[in-house]
Amino acid sequence: MSTEGRHEAAVPMVPIVQVHQADAPSVPFPKGMDLLQVLWCPYGHGEWCYPLPQVRWRDSAVIGDIRPTPVPAAGLPKNWYPSPCVVHPEQVTEFPSWDLPDEVYDGLRDRFEELFAKTGLRYSYHLAEAPGIKLGGYPGWTQESCWPDCDSCGGRMDHLLTVASWEFDAESCRTWLPSEDRTNDPEGRGWDATTRNPAGLCLGDAGGVYIFECRTCPDRPIGHWFDCS
Repeated sequence: MSTEGRHEAAVPMVPIVQVHQADAPSVPFPKGMDLLQVLWCPYGHGEWCYPLPQVRWRDSAVIGDIRPTPVPAAGLPKNWYPSPCVVHPEQVTEFPSWDLPDEVYDGLRDRFEELFAKTGLRYSYHLAEAPGIKLGGYPGWTQESCWPDCDSCGGRMDHLLTVASWEFDAESCRTWLPSEDRTNDPEGRGWDATTRNPAGLCLGDAGGVYIFECRTCPDRPIGHWFDCS
């Protein structure tokens, strides 16, 4: 492993997400594969120092012994190692926010403003892209969108996974926080810290790692991006 060109001691890859095909029927799995595993290197990579992801599509029937989850390596960010938590997939319909074409936004501007005046809901925060860790849909951009192109075919890659620092914030919780997760915490927010960040991650200044893949090329190469506030 290396960081900014410096060779570092080898450390185990960090398991981030594991999803079975049966729990994500809308995700196009490669033929013969029924398990998606995403890991990343816990050293800082690139100009903005973020964990470098890898994607593994596997056949669960041939998996043998399961190794213990690695403990955080000394000197590396502990909040790049997610706390164990169970995934309960829920399919939702999203609409583009950062990716909404300018001409479409201009055509809908008056309706967005009327919606906010009547309900206090903002299209971008409350109705468009679901926040948090998610498969498919639109990336949960913190900054402007940045879709990578495939190095092999030149086409724009598809969004596979967003790994976010938080599942929601003080704005998006109004519409995206499930009713069963709402609480009467002492501060009156309607949620607690564990609900907001069950994985215990913090990527930069509450940013996210976005993972993409090319579904046109047979080897399904991946791309990635990182941003934060």
